Amino acid sequence: AIVELHKQIGLVSRGKTNVLITGESGTGKELVARAIHRHSSPDEPFIPVNCSALAPTLLESELFGHEKGAFTGADRQKPGRMELAGAGTLFLDEIGDLDASLQVKLLRVVQEREYERVGGLKSLPFHARVVAATHRDIAAMIPSGRFREDLYFRLKVGHIDLPPLRERLDDLEPLIEHLM
Repeated sequence: AIVELHKQIGLVSRGKTNVLITGESGTGKELVARAIHRHSSPDEPFIPVNCSALAPTLLESELFGHEKGAFTGADRQKPGRMELAGAGTLFLDEIGDLDASLQVKLLRVVQEREYERVGGLKSLPFHARVVAATHRDIAAMIPSGRFREDLYFRLKVGHIDLPPLRERLDDLEPLIEHLM
C-alpha cells in the first residue's frame, strides 16, 4: 500500500494540480501533503491551515489577509496564508469543516486564481497549489448542501485516499522499523 501511495504522490507531484487527500483521522494526510509539496515545489513555502480550528470570520482573515481598518482591531495590513504560500502549497486541512460562505470564496480563488484581502478592493494573484484534506465523506455532504459540488470537483483534480493501518497490516512491520 505504501509503494502504491508513493506512486500516487509521484503522479500528482508532476504538475500544480489541486489534490484532495481523504482518509480517517490519523492516517497521515498532512504527511502526504508535505510529500507532494517536497516533490513538486520544495523551494517554495508550505502553508498549512486547519479549517476547523478557527471561527469562519477569523479563518477568512487568516486565508485572505486583511486591509488596515477592515474591521475593529485591524490596525495594519496583514497578508493572508494565500499570499504567504507564494508559488508553493496551501494545505487546507479538514476542508470538510469549511463554512458555506468560505466555500464560495475559496471556489472563486481556485477558479479565477485571484482573491482580495478582507476590506480590500484590489485583486491579488494566487499562484499556489491547493492540497486539501478531510476525514469526512465530502461527496455524501453535497446532496444536503453542506459542501459545494463545484468546489469538490475543483479540489479533487488529483485524489489520494489513505487506507487506515488496520487495512494494511503488511505495512506495520516496516513502519515500526522506521519509527524505531
